[in-house]
Amino acid sequence: MKSGLDRNRGANESQKRRLKTKPLVLLIAVLAVSNLLWLIGWLIPDKAESPFKAGEEVASVAGKPITREEWMTAMEKKVGREVLLDLVNDRVMETAAAEYKIDVSNEDIDRELALLSSLDGKAYTGLDADQMRRKVRSELILNRVLTKDIVIEDKAVKSYYKENEDQFEIPTTYRTSLLVASTESEAQQALEEVKGGSSFDVLAKERSIDPSSASIGGDLGYISSRTEEIDPAILKTVEKLKKDRVSDVFRLADGTYAVVEVRDVLQGRSFKLKEVKEHIRRELALQQLSQSVTPETFWKEFDAHWFYGK
Repeated sequence: MKSGLDRNRGANESQKRRLKTKPLVLLIAVLAVSNLLWLIGWLIPDKAESPFKAGEEVASVAGKPITREEWMTAMEKKVGREVLLDLVNDRVMETAAAEYKIDVSNEDIDRELALLSSLDGKAYTGLDADQMRRKVRSELILNRVLTKDIVIEDKAVKSYYKENEDQFEIPTTYRTSLLVASTESEAQQALEEVKGGSSFDVLAKERSIDPSSASIGGDLGYISSRTEEIDPAILKTVEKLKKDRVSDVFRLADGTYAVVEVRDVLQGRSFKLKEVKEHIRRELALQQLSQSVTPETFWKEFDAHWFYGK
């Protein structure tokens, strides 16, 4: 507050401020009414302006149309249930984490990814980075809920670490996508399209002749020097690439040609006992459970329901 102002000057200034606020109040009122009208229009849409028209044709064969409804119904039947199941299970696990005061940090997820990638690099093939991290987080929450009341002695943890110490010496692993072609020219053409902005995943689905990875966009998961049944040429190539880089065309042992993309790199590291103590304790506790448990087990507890019924 300024000092030295007389009463009259203060009154004048106050009046000016009130005068200046009137247009602002009017503007706010207009915006509020506009937003209300927009909300009403959104809740009661004009069918004529809907982008999804009844009976809209999305394709045709021999003059017979395939409608948007047929397309969407087929998609829902093929992947809808699985996608919704993942969403519900993720929400159930987040609710469980809040209920049981379980905290999963990014460091916890990074450690689990590093340990898992060295043991089973294909565990999360077909998932992008965000989906993979959400999956790991949900599994960590589930396992912590299941093992929270199981006591594992420090002696057992130390013994497990000593007997399996090589499991905690993690080599550098590479999240790799592969596109295989019959000829060098076909592989080179695919590479040029990738450099031109085409999606590696889409091209792998359309053109790769590798039967095990083509359907999931060429995703090989994480590969490393420990990965079995991998062409040495693939590993040699990815070891020279940085994250988000695509290789030149190279020849595989069976005479075909390939291009690879490195989507992620997990640097090799050695885990000391104190870093993996809780991981080992949890794994030993899980071994004591009589049967495997999934997030669906907790649906009733957290009042989960979905479109597909029971």
